[in-house]
Amino acid sequence: MRISINGSTQLIEPDIDTLVAHAAGAAADGLAGWWLAQTGLVDALTVLAVAAERAPGIELGTAVVPTFPVHPTALAAKALTTQAVTGGRLALGIGVNHAPVVEQVWGRRFERPIRHVLDYLDGLQALLTEGRADHAGEIFTTRFEAPRPTDDPPSVLLAALGPQMLRIAGRRTDGTVLWMTGPRTIADHIAPTLRAAAEAAGRPEPRIVCSLPIAVTDDEKAVREFVDVVLARYGELPSYRAVLDREGVRGPGDVMVCGDEDAVREQLAAIAAAGATEFAAAEIGRDDEELARTRALLAAVAADA
Repeated sequence: MRISINGSTQLIEPDIDTLVAHAAGAAADGLAGWWLAQTGLVDALTVLAVAAERAPGIELGTAVVPTFPVHPTALAAKALTTQAVTGGRLALGIGVNHAPVVEQVWGRRFERPIRHVLDYLDGLQALLTEGRADHAGEIFTTRFEAPRPTDDPPSVLLAALGPQMLRIAGRRTDGTVLWMTGPRTIADHIAPTLRAAAEAAGRPEPRIVCSLPIAVTDDEKAVREFVDVVLARYGELPSYRAVLDREGVRGPGDVMVCGDEDAVREQLAAIAAAGATEFAAAEIGRDDEELARTRALLAAVAADA
């Protein structure tokens, strides 16, 4: 299992130099990649392009870009530009987001998400791979053709938790990016559904990128309680609530990877055994010492992989 970093924890107080330095640190520490969510007013793909020179040799990914507010042509242009700037290191994670955000923030109706994704992929993937699309869909129509800044399309992954979305991810993309999803759910639900769909479609073994909060600490109880507070909203969103319930846990603090070095190694091994191909660590620490211990452990596990 590859070990990478989810830099989205740095978006609490967004500063481009800080984000770029965080990505550079992941590369210097021997991690496999650096991921960033598209939230707030920081453009994730632009940050990845800016970070590329200072974070050589590692994958740079979005976890994830929401599809509702951006047409496939716009996202294809940004993704291909970032792919060209990064020298072919982009992993484009996309997802439909959540009904409360889609309806309350963007003023759109969250309906027919499966049809939405199918139409979106029909337009987006054609533009990424060929530079032209001619798709008249029920949700999205994409009729466009233009020269591409690179002939090397980025890898596309689809955020998926339910069975229908997982089957689309397996049939149509390179895999999935997860959040708030523990090893029991990966083993019993995510991995078998995704892999069966990929196999039926004749596609390669799909990627399963598991991203969770992680902390190396001597006070596990306090850190888990802290994460339950700061990430409380994730326990309330229906899609995450469903996988937390499936996992048999109460909230984000229970599903995170947490404890001393030995305990964290054991939890990471359980995630790998469940079927995850990559762990994207969202590092949590109440102080610099906990953050340093967490990064040191991640670098050591990555070196052993």
